[in-house]
Parts: sequence; structure tokens; C-alpha cells
Amino acid sequence: MQKTELLNRLAASPEERLLLGKALDQLRFAGQRSVPTHTPFLSPAERAAVERLIAAEGYPAHVFLGGYPEAERRVCVFLPDWMEPEDADPADYLSALRAVWHGPEALTHRDFLGALMGMGVKRETVGDILVGKGSCDLLLLPEIVPFALQNLTSAGRARLTLSPLPLEEVTPPVGEVKVIHATVSSLRLDAVAAAGFSTSRSKLAEAISAGRVALNWREVTRPDAPVAQGDVVSCRGLGKCRITEVGGQTRKGRTAVTLERYL
Repeated sequence: MQKTELLNRLAASPEERLLLGKALDQLRFAGQRSVPTHTPFLSPAERAAVERLIAAEGYPAHVFLGGYPEAERRVCVFLPDWMEPEDADPADYLSALRAVWHGPEALTHRDFLGALMGMGVKRETVGDILVGKGSCDLLLLPEIVPFALQNLTSAGRARLTLSPLPLEEVTPPVGEVKVIHATVSSLRLDAVAAAGFSTSRSKLAEAISAGRVALNWREVTRPDAPVAQGDVVSCRGLGKCRITEVGGQTRKGRTAVTLERYL
């Protein structure tokens, strides 16, 4: 399919069209030149868009790498026909640094991202930012590591000491998850999200209509959009939850669901 026709069909916005255009160039270059190519770090929404592109191109060989199994932001490596996914060494496509500080400051993801952006670092070159107590592991594209080592000296009000970190030593913080068991009248987005975020269905419907809710990282404005097991729902101001199980119906005709809400 011609590039213009494909992008017209897949892209939902000018920004997504630009993303997919670049990814398509890399995908086809890998096949034509028989060399691996890769995207910058992709957000979950961008990854979903690139996965649609991969499907439209007939599922060429590729692998998503984020530095650790649960990574949210990942690069997509497009593979030539002589490579298997397990042959792609993550260290060829991403690197890690550990930032340490000594003091009472409780730094946040925003502190580190703000410090990097303030240095002129582009968001697409930064993967997950894993903040722990007194340290933070940063996933970065290899080409910006020397610049970060030299210039990232502070975040928030804390002075930092940075050092390279092997990817196998990246330590994601343990997140809190609340398991919710509920019954819903139907597997509609507004009903299931209301259960997941412990709020009223009418308030969730308003948030959905206002464009504050995403289903599998894509904005949805229809409260009656169908959801299924495995789907992820996020709402600005409320957080994120995953539908881990859809059970049977109760005697009153309601559907049992189990959700995990990330705190």
C-alpha cells in the first residue's frame, strides 16, 4: 500500500501521522537494507499506533524493548529477515543511569522529567523514570547518556550523583495496586470505569465526553464504548485501572468484573 494511503487510513491526528510516517520509513528501511532500525521511546498510546501500523504491513519481525519487563515506554526495533527477536540486544538500543541523592528530599517523576526537559532533552529520548527512595533509575537512548552524565546535576532541590547502570540492574519501584471486585450492568466504558475508579457512572460519562478518558491509551469520547478483559482505562485526575477478569452474570443479570487500580 502507498505510504500516503496507509497513513490516511491509520493516523487519527497530525501528530500520529508524523509518528507513523517515521516508523513506516524505519520499518521499510529494515526490510530493504537488511539492517535493524528502531523508533525512539514510544508512549503506550504511540506504541498502540505503531502496532496498528505493523499489522497493516503484514506483521514484519519486530520487538519492543523498554529495559525491564513491565516498562511502559519502549522503543520498537524493526528486524531484518536474518534476525530473530531474541537476537536483539537491548543494550544496543537503550541505556540506563542511576541518579543518587543524599538528603531529605522526596523527589518525584516530575522533578526528573522537568530537569531533563529543562536541559533541552527531547521527551522521545527518555524512557521510564523509576523513582525510589534516595535513587532514581533513568532509561535513555544511548546517544544522550554522555550529555546526561555531564549535565544532569540536580532535580528539584537535590544534588545528584549519576553513574551508568547495567540494564539487568534496573530496579522498578513496587507499585501499589488495589484489587476491586464489582458487578456492572453492562461492559460499557462508563459502567466499568466507574467501578474501577470508585465514582459514579454519571461523573465518568462526563469525563469521557470531555475527552479525559483513554481506553488502551486511545482517547474515547463514547460512554457506551465496549470494554473487555485485559483492557486498560486511564482517566486524567483519577489514574489507571486494568480489567483483569470478566466473570459470569449474577442472578440479577449483572456482570462480575475484577479490576486492578494503580495507586
